Amino acid sequence: MKINIFGLGYVGCVSAACLAKSNHIVNGIDIDPVKVNIINSGKSPIVEKGLDELISETVSSGNLRALNGGNIPEADLSIICVGTPSHSNGSLSLNYFTKVAEQIGEYLKNSNSYHVVVNRSTVLPGTIENTLIPILEKSSGRMAGEDFGISMNPEFMREGTSILDYYNPPFTLIGEFDSKTGDIVEKIYKNVNAPIFRTNIKVAEMVKYSCNSFHAVKVTFANEIGNICKQLGIDSHEVMDIFSKDNKLNISTYYLKPGFAFGGSCLPKDLRAITYKAKELDLNLPLLNSLLPSNQNQIESAFRIISKTNHKKIGILGLSFKPGTDDLRESPMVELIEKLIGKGYSVKIYDQEVAVAKIFGSNKKYIETAIPHISSLISNSIDLVIKESDIVIIGKKEKSYREPVKTASKSVHIIDLVRLFNKNEEPKENYEGIGW
Repeated sequence: MKINIFGLGYVGCVSAACLAKSNHIVNGIDIDPVKVNIINSGKSPIVEKGLDELISETVSSGNLRALNGGNIPEADLSIICVGTPSHSNGSLSLNYFTKVAEQIGEYLKNSNSYHVVVNRSTVLPGTIENTLIPILEKSSGRMAGEDFGISMNPEFMREGTSILDYYNPPFTLIGEFDSKTGDIVEKIYKNVNAPIFRTNIKVAEMVKYSCNSFHAVKVTFANEIGNICKQLGIDSHEVMDIFSKDNKLNISTYYLKPGFAFGGSCLPKDLRAITYKAKELDLNLPLLNSLLPSNQNQIESAFRIISKTNHKKIGILGLSFKPGTDDLRESPMVELIEKLIGKGYSVKIYDQEVAVAKIFGSNKKYIETAIPHISSLISNSIDLVIKESDIVIIGKKEKSYREPVKTASKSVHIIDLVRLFNKNEEPKENYEGIGW
């Protein structure tokens, strides 16, 4: 294909050279004449392993050239790779982005062929929909989805290994305005060794920020653990090496599901213990110290969702802190229920494991002494709890809850804290989740 790449910084240079290597005809467009001249001389304007040789090869073959602007060459795709730096207050600057959007819009005005605009710049969710598309449509007088396609195609390359990462990313992500656009963008990655995920544009925008935020969390977490280890005379690298061997919980998808607060006998207790020890060592651990307040905020978020419904009869499905257990120690559902009772809500509870534990289980003493007021609200019938409630709150991911919830009266408002249903199975009316 014929491809125009706008912005010849780190992402633009690598993308241009790799696409040209795959026999696409690539025009790199940048306002900096120095970059343009360097590329056209067969060299790389940035220091990156293997990029000098790749640019030399693709310029020599005629597949790659650089331009300062002027008349934009005819192409099948325009790829935006300009910088989106921070303002002094932390907000994102879209100055370069909007200028390029206007350029592409002017190009579209004078083009009769179907054209796809692909964004590789990192932009916040909603930017494509609320900024890029309106500029393109206004500048060109043409309509997205009819006269041109739009895609969000984030990059996942690391400086120093970017060429390797381009051909071997964890995945290729295509956020598409429509399937026609996605089909065209997918074609340019036929030589890339990675699974392809096609989704909507906002999801693609958010995935990029989720990845970078998580990387920052991991670095900070390791540093805070290292700071504790140093004060205690422990080899932090040995600790984290062993920590990383756990791919069931630590380095895995486990726990990475938006939903309700954590609880139980371990996580809250151990967080309090390690952060208290850090205080004794005169260590400031902002990340670890933030976890319990953030967890508490998730309980408050659930209460705010409930209070906005203006209903007072509440049915709770699930009381213990996770499926398959009767453990109520520091269950966030217990705290939410206590708050609801204190605010005058009428509450009924169904939890098969806890109902059994009330008579036989090891939690019997805890239920009868610590939360007897909640114990008296437990029912043995899930159907009765749902029938007598205006709001049903799903607090535990139990398969047995699915059918009674799906067959509940349409007037019952369902608030799901655990995503009991897959997206295509969710009730269509009066249903909402806490993080989706």
